[in-house]
Amino acid sequence: GRPVSTTAIPLGDGKVSTTGAKVGYVYSCTDTFRGGGARATGPWIDTAAGTWNNTDKLHVEGSNSWPSASHSFTLSGSNRILKTNDLPTGATTGNFPISSSDPAYQYDTNPNHVAAQSFSWTVPADPTAASSPSCLGLGPIGVSTDGVVFFDALDAAGRDAGAHEIQDSCDGHPQGQDIYHYHTYSPCLDTAASKKPGSSTLVGYALDGYGIYLERDAAGNLPTDADLDACHGRTSPVMWNGKLVNMYHYVMTREYPYSIGCFMGTPVAAPTHARPAGFQGPRPGGPGGPGGFGRRGGRRGPPPQAIQACAGQMRGDDCQFQTPRGNTIEGICREPMGELACVPHRRP
Repeated sequence: GRPVSTTAIPLGDGKVSTTGAKVGYVYSCTDTFRGGGARATGPWIDTAAGTWNNTDKLHVEGSNSWPSASHSFTLSGSNRILKTNDLPTGATTGNFPISSSDPAYQYDTNPNHVAAQSFSWTVPADPTAASSPSCLGLGPIGVSTDGVVFFDALDAAGRDAGAHEIQDSCDGHPQGQDIYHYHTYSPCLDTAASKKPGSSTLVGYALDGYGIYLERDAAGNLPTDADLDACHGRTSPVMWNGKLVNMYHYVMTREYPYSIGCFMGTPVAAPTHARPAGFQGPRPGGPGGPGGFGRRGGRRGPPPQAIQACAGQMRGDDCQFQTPRGNTIEGICREPMGELACVPHRRP
């Protein structure tokens, strides 16, 4: 495909599918978006032309290093174990929450912090394609080689996160559970080797086990959606487990959906849920807040569906989730027991 200009990146708004995989789209498990993300559209977005200018877009101020950053990718038999505390190794984060004195604040008032997490996923070391692609959920869809997790290309309102939300100089930011993440190509994953024309560099692993690569053609350009399939990948020779292998992999682009459009393989089950720093577990016998999350029925804390409903959301955002019996519950994202979850509205 023709190289994408950083001054006129096609806007991904509206390119969301809930019925199947489609080139240039996010195949999303979520079909109802309740708002959130940036509060105003920045002047770098040209809605009439349907493009946005990455060179004009603001970045959140600040440059914070994380000496406690820790991650490991370990082969164990036929599996690869991906562990990370989600703090970037060899990269920095901006100042979050965004300060009211930061020029970015007039567009994006992100109130969240960057906090250490505890993620561990076991994925196949040699993944295979599933019978059909599967959708992407909210929250982590992969982890980068600097330890930061990838989210899909959507913000909490279902828009193009790369265009609308304001990130730091590494193009990362935290969400409501203080999970720092990348939605897009991060310049902090680029190295001298990965900038060379004709290069192919592993920059992460998706949660179905396939690799995520930065690749450049003979002219040094990144691929475009036209070069890739509906899951934002292709089959070609790459270095994998220390060997050159002709295999399927995902490819980063400057064009939406940036990293992964759907899972080609079988994604692992939801990880051990990351808890914000300072979380000490449910209060014994506590009511748990509005809606009554607590110990009724033997449950301790919010159900997984309520937690998933607020992944990628902010405190105070509207939310909804389905119970195992298929009932739809509407509520507000709050932290009744130390972690962001969809708390049902009180019945009148």
